[in-house]
Amino acid sequence: MIEVLVTLFILSIGLLGVASLQFIGSFSNADALDRSQAVVITQQLAERLRASADLSATTNGMVVDNSYFDTNLYNFKNLSGCSGANPYKCYCLARPAAIPDCQNGVCSAAEFASADAYDMSCAMAATNPAANISLTCADNNVADADACSVGSRHRIIIAWPAQKWQNIDRALNPLCNADPNAEPQDCVTLDVTL
Repeated sequence: MIEVLVTLFILSIGLLGVASLQFIGSFSNADALDRSQAVVITQQLAERLRASADLSATTNGMVVDNSYFDTNLYNFKNLSGCSGANPYKCYCLARPAAIPDCQNGVCSAAEFASADAYDMSCAMAATNPAANISLTCADNNVADADACSVGSRHRIIIAWPAQKWQNIDRALNPLCNADPNAEPQDCVTLDVTL
């Protein structure tokens, strides 16, 4: 009888270990999915930047329209009327009137920027509603009219709230955690030079 109880005790410890492994594995899979989707979307935005690039009026090289760097275009900041927690359901199931339809019409460079920012925001909201997209530029010539001059580095960041697993502190990327008082963020970054 004692041998059976000892065997059951050892078996139950093993089963608890397997259950814990499954639990941690599900968190790892969710994190990997968020990261994979963010990588795909950053690459899509980089390709859209390359496709929208035009010759600079001031020097030899390619630049994108200054509207791409308008932070209000991303994450639906330029749209209103959403009261739900999931912005995808509010803004992406039907194209809002404020967003130009560049697939079915002729658009200016600024309208392409607005449409691209909307499309990328919808793609991110569909997979991770808590994520935010940003596009910044380390402009190497602030004297010209281009927000991101020829040869400047464009940085695409997709960030979302970091999750702790079993109270284990994780190493966080300083690019998406510049403010030590803000909520910790996981992120994917991509630097592009046109």
